[in-house]
Amino acid sequence: MSQMTETLRKEIFIECSPETLFSYFIDPDKMIRWMGKQILLEPKIGGKYRININDENIALGQYKEIIQNKKVVMTWGWEGSEIMPPGSSSVEFILTPMENGTLLQLNHYDIPIDKVPSNNNGWTHYMERIKLLGEGIKIGIDPWSIKK
Repeated sequence: MSQMTETLRKEIFIECSPETLFSYFIDPDKMIRWMGKQILLEPKIGGKYRININDENIALGQYKEIIQNKKVVMTWGWEGSEIMPPGSSSVEFILTPMENGTLLQLNHYDIPIDKVPSNNNGWTHYMERIKLLGEGIKIGIDPWSIKK
């Protein structure tokens, strides 16, 4: 029996160039500033990534599409998850230049229905962090990366 899935869509305007924003998806030293506690990236088609949020939640997948300063698509899933294993969904980040900044659109495809609320909460958290960071505001370490 196949599981019901949904697509999560979000967008946020960030006062920075697409070039600046793009680097936060392919440079581990920049990604760690807005997401997780340990990042391993291989930013090329078929390249793997590992985003350790807090030692309990570890996102794994591969880069599927990279268009310089415009788009990044990655498979997405969680290490050890039966509901949403690595590669079971995909996340698309689209960067559209606008006057005074960039519109960041996120499309997360094939999320199991019961994981939509937690993924919605997670992407809201991380899109707010990347917005502040892109706009030059110091945000400190990801509070979610600290074990409670």
